[in-house]
Amino acid sequence: MTTASEGAPEDLLTVPQVMACLQLGRSAVYDLLRTRQLASITLGRARRIPTHALTDFIRTRLEQEAA
Repeated sequence: MTTASEGAPEDLLTVPQVMACLQLGRSAVYDLLRTRQLASITLGRARRIPTHALTDFIRTRLEQEAA
């Protein structure tokens, strides 16, 4: 049994999953990753985005829009 602190596989999103969540294209998501606006990790050749990084990105953008 996996605890939340150990990091379950559900805690990592693929680029296509982030594309669907943000309703953005592949290039736009990779631009966010390249400019470090959206944090990610690399596992082999695969790029994964922690769910908390996506949540933080959205929260930051909302705060910027409200300011």
